[in-house]
Amino acid sequence: MNLVLVEHADGAVTDVSLQALTLAAGLGGETHALLIGPGAAAAAAGVPVAAAHVAEHTALDAFAPDAWAAIVCEVAGRIGATAIVAPGTAPATDAMARAAVRLGEPLAANVTAVTPGQPLSLTRLRWGGSLLEEAELRAARALLTVAPHAVAAAPPGPPGSVETFTPELAEADLVVRVCDHVAPPAGGVSLADAKVVVTGGRGVGSAEGFAVIEELAGLLGAAVGCSRAVTMSGWRPHTDQVGQTGNKIAPEIYIACGVSGATQHIAGAKGAKRILAVNTDPEAPIMSIADYAVVGDLHEVLPAISAELRRRAG
Repeated sequence: MNLVLVEHADGAVTDVSLQALTLAAGLGGETHALLIGPGAAAAAAGVPVAAAHVAEHTALDAFAPDAWAAIVCEVAGRIGATAIVAPGTAPATDAMARAAVRLGEPLAANVTAVTPGQPLSLTRLRWGGSLLEEAELRAARALLTVAPHAVAAAPPGPPGSVETFTPELAEADLVVRVCDHVAPPAGGVSLADAKVVVTGGRGVGSAEGFAVIEELAGLLGAAVGCSRAVTMSGWRPHTDQVGQTGNKIAPEIYIACGVSGATQHIAGAKGAKRILAVNTDPEAPIMSIADYAVVGDLHEVLPAISAELRRRAG
């Protein structure tokens, strides 16, 4: 029996959760889903599992990692789950780490593939995605998080049944809670959903230098991203960051401009189908992994591309 912790937003299952369901299916046996908090009941309708368990509680309006961990352990114990799987997002990983401590079991993070058996054979990302590790997991109950965009997403569909319940939560489970959210700037295309992302790195030179990035992104209907060096310099907000400590994205094409291609940055863009790199340095790491590379000054290359796009559109 497998239990998958499913995240949801705006009443729908997230794509990374559907990816976690795909990996869980490879473990064999029946799969159940656990959805927590407001909107979970609506999202449950799109989870293709044998049964969906929906946790509703007045204290779950805000994310509380210990409460999520307690609920995961409660449902896993009730259904006799031998494996617990979750998407490799920050909230789910936080909750799974706490659940592993409660259960006294190891947690394997950033898994990309599994082979059923005892011990369980798995492949996972290490060192910011720069290498793949082949490992064996020996545990009475396997706990896994799935690396975002590493496996195909299961098609959404209705569950066999839906059970709504009120979990038993202790006061200590609610000590750590999210108190506030910093909303990203309104408008534009979301990095999470964008089919095209245009990212600027340190090579852009300044906050004002992002004008050519935004111009090209506007013409392509793309989202604007940036590297960690850019956010550290204060040129762009952290919500725009692509990388291991930022957004994990999976666009059809990723246009990296003035980005060196540090391992931590590439970890966030590994899901991109195609990479176009623009850099003055032909030896930059990003150039070796790009599908297309342009050696040149981005402040000359991007305006030329934008001008050509306008010409063809006109």
